[in-house]
Amino acid sequence: MNKQLRTFKYIFFDSLSAIIAWSIFIYFRSEKIENVEFSANSTFFMNLSLELIFWLIIYFFTGFYKDIYKKSRLNELVKILGCSLIGVTILFFGALLDDVVINYTQYYTLYIVLFSLHFSITAFFRLLFANQTAKLIHQKIIGFNTIIIGNGGKALKLIEELKNEKKSSGHKIIGYLDLDGVKNKQLDYISRNLGNYQSVLEVIKKYNIEDVIIALDKNEHSKIEQILHKLEQTNVFIKVIPEMYDILIGRVKLDSILGTPLIKLNNDSQPEWEKRVKLLLDYFFAFLCVVIFFPVFIICAIIIKFESPGPIIYKQKRIGINGKIFTILKFRSMYLDSEKDGPKLSSMSDNRVTKFGRFMRKVRLDETLQFFNILNGDMSFVGPRPERPFYADQLTKITAHYSKLYKVKPGITSLGMVKYGYAENIDQMLERLKYDLIYIKNKSLLIDLKILIHTIVIIVERKGK
Repeated sequence: MNKQLRTFKYIFFDSLSAIIAWSIFIYFRSEKIENVEFSANSTFFMNLSLELIFWLIIYFFTGFYKDIYKKSRLNELVKILGCSLIGVTILFFGALLDDVVINYTQYYTLYIVLFSLHFSITAFFRLLFANQTAKLIHQKIIGFNTIIIGNGGKALKLIEELKNEKKSSGHKIIGYLDLDGVKNKQLDYISRNLGNYQSVLEVIKKYNIEDVIIALDKNEHSKIEQILHKLEQTNVFIKVIPEMYDILIGRVKLDSILGTPLIKLNNDSQPEWEKRVKLLLDYFFAFLCVVIFFPVFIICAIIIKFESPGPIIYKQKRIGINGKIFTILKFRSMYLDSEKDGPKLSSMSDNRVTKFGRFMRKVRLDETLQFFNILNGDMSFVGPRPERPFYADQLTKITAHYSKLYKVKPGITSLGMVKYGYAENIDQMLERLKYDLIYIKNKSLLIDLKILIHTIVIIVERKGK
C-alpha cells in the first residue's frame, strides 16, 4: 500500500470532517440560537478556512499522521477525544466568546454541540480507516518487513507462531540472522538465513526493514548488548520475546489481543506534540538568533582574521542523529594546524588556543555559528553534544550505551555540559555520558528550558569549564 496516498486520505477526511462539523455548527447557531437566517457569505468561508488550518495544525503537532499503519483503534479513539476537547475549547473561547448571547446556557449548548459534532464526525472517518487498515493487516495485504535475530529454539518457535497466525499481526518475516554461523535445519526450512547478526545494519537497509524481533535463548543473552548497540543507529521498531520475569513485573504490554506478546524497547517517553513544538521552536529561535547575532558574527570574524592566520570558520565532522555524519560549524579558536599530529582534546591550559579564542570559549561565542546547523536540521538547541567519529569509536568500544545518544539530535548545550562542562579526556567523556543518558530518558520541553536557563547563567557568570 502507498503510505503517502494513505496519509493524504487521512488528511483529506480530517479536513472534510472539520468542514462538515463547523458548517453544521454555524447553521445551528444561526437558525436555533440567534434566530437569523444562515448565510454562506465571505465571512463564513474565511472562518471556515481558518478553522480548517487550526485543526490540521493540531493534528500535525499531536502526531496524527505518523505511523498510520500502526494505530490501535482504541488509542485512536482516545486521541481524537483528547484533541477534540482541547481544540474545541481553544476554538470556542478564542473565537466565539465575544459573540452576543442572551444567557450563558447558550454558551454551554454551543460548546456541547461543537464538541459533539467534531468528535463524532472525525471519529467516524478515523475509525473507518483504522478498521480498514486492521482488516488489511489481518489478511496480510499490509505487512511490516520484519527480521528475527536468533537461530535457536525461541527463534524457531516465534517464526512458526507468526507464520501460523489466523489473523496476521502485521509481521512480514523476511528472514533471520544467526548468532554464531551454526545452521539450524528446522529454521532454514521455514525461513531464510540472511547472514550473521553483525550484518544487521546492511540487512535493514537492503530489505527496508521496519521491525526487528530479538529472539535469543538463555545461553545467548551475552550478545544482547552488542545487538542493541547496532540497532541504536536505526529507526526500526525493536521488540524482544519476554521471559517469565518480564511478565511478572509487568513489562509486557499487549498491543493486540491476538498478537504475540512482545516487549517494545524503543518507546519514547516524550509526546509527539512536544517533539513537533521543539522542532518549530528550534527553527524559529535559531533564525532569530542569526539575525540578532549577525553584528557579533562580523566583529568575531574581523578579530579572528587579524589575530592569527587561518580560516575564520572551523569545520569538523561530527556524528548526529541515527549515526549520520554532519559538518559542525565553529569560529576558529585555535592556531592553524593545531591537530597536525592527529585529534587531540583541548584543556584549560591548552597553548593551542588563541587569546580571543579563550574568551570565545569562556562565553561560548565560538559555538554560535551552530545556529546554522540547527537551521540545516542537523542540531537542536538542547541535546547531547555531538562527538567526532575518532572519539565516538573509542567510547562505543568501552560502553555500548554511548550509541544511545544517536537516538536524538545533538545540541549546542546539554545536561552534560551544564553539569560537567567540556571533557578533556575519554574518562571525562564517560563521566559526562551519564548525564546525557539521564536527559534522553527524561527529555521534555520543561527540561530543555531549565537547561537553557542554566546555560545562560553559566555564560553570564563565566563559569564554563
